[in-house]
Amino acid sequence: MTGLTYVEAVVVGAFQGVTELFPVSSLGHSVLVPALVGGRWAEDLNVSAPESAYLAFIVGLHVATAAALLVFFWRDWLRILTGFATSLRYRRIQTPAERLAWLIIFATIPVGVAGLALEHLFRTTLGKPIPAAAFLMVNGVVLFAGERLRRRVPTPVGAVGTAAEPEAVDSGPGELDESDLRLARMPMARGILIGSAQILALLPGISRSGITMVAGLLRGLNHDDAARFSFLLATPVILAAGVLKIPDLFGPLGEGIHGQVIVGSIASFVSAYFAVRFLTRYFHTRTLTPFAVYCTVAGAASLIWLTVR
Repeated sequence: MTGLTYVEAVVVGAFQGVTELFPVSSLGHSVLVPALVGGRWAEDLNVSAPESAYLAFIVGLHVATAAALLVFFWRDWLRILTGFATSLRYRRIQTPAERLAWLIIFATIPVGVAGLALEHLFRTTLGKPIPAAAFLMVNGVVLFAGERLRRRVPTPVGAVGTAAEPEAVDSGPGELDESDLRLARMPMARGILIGSAQILALLPGISRSGITMVAGLLRGLNHDDAARFSFLLATPVILAAGVLKIPDLFGPLGEGIHGQVIVGSIASFVSAYFAVRFLTRYFHTRTLTPFAVYCTVAGAASLIWLTVR
C-alpha cells in the first residue's frame, strides 16, 4: 500500500464519493475497479486482505463523504439535532423534528450492530472480484424489481406523502421542509424496517442507498422522499464507519500514505457533494431504472471478463 500514488488516490476518492451515494455500490466498485485495471492496482488495492491498508484508506474516505452530506443537508441536521436535544431536555417525542431525530436513531441501530458483527466476515469472504460482480448484478435486479413492484403496492393509510395526517408545527428553530415533515410522520416500525435494509449493503456490490430506496418505495415513499431518507440514514452510518477506521491510518497501515489520504478525501468530498446535489434533483421526477440497467450490465460484463480471462 506504500506504493499508492496520488493519481490512484484521486481516482479512488472520486469513485468513493460518487458510488457511495449513487445506487451502484461503492464497496463493489472498490473491489471491481482494481481487479479490472489489473497490475499493481489489483495487488495493492485489495479490501479482502485480513489487515487491508486499502480498506482503511477507502473507509477513511467515508468521513469526507459524510462531511459532504452534512454540508449539503446542514439545515436539516441542525433542526434534527435540535429536535434530539429538546427531546432529551423535555423527555418527549412530540414535534416533527424530535420524531425525525429518533426515527433516524432507531433506523440506524440494526445496521450498526450488523456491521460490527458481520463486516469482517463478509469482507474477507465475499470481498473478492467475482462475488462483487455477481452481487452488483443482483443489485441491478433488486433496483429493477423495486421499480416494478412499487406500482403494485397500495399506499398505506397515513403513509408518507399522503394527506391522512395534518402537518405538525415544529417548535424547533425554523420549520422542517415538506419532505422532512412527511418523513417525520412515518410510523417508527416502518422507518426501522427501511433502515434495516442497509444491512444488505455489507455485501460488496449491494448499494446502501439503492437498497434503502427500494425498501422505502415498497413501504409507500415516493422517489424524492425515499432518496432523502436514504441520505439522512446513511450519514451517521458512513461517518461512524470512517471514524472507526481513522486510527488505522495513523498506525502501520497508514505509513507513507497520509498525503494520499488527504488528496483522496478532498476528491471524495467534492464528488460526493455534487453527487448528492444531482441526485436530490434527479429523483424529483425520475426513477432507479437507469441505475438498474447499469448495475446489471456492468456486473454481468465484469463477471464474464473475470471468469474467462
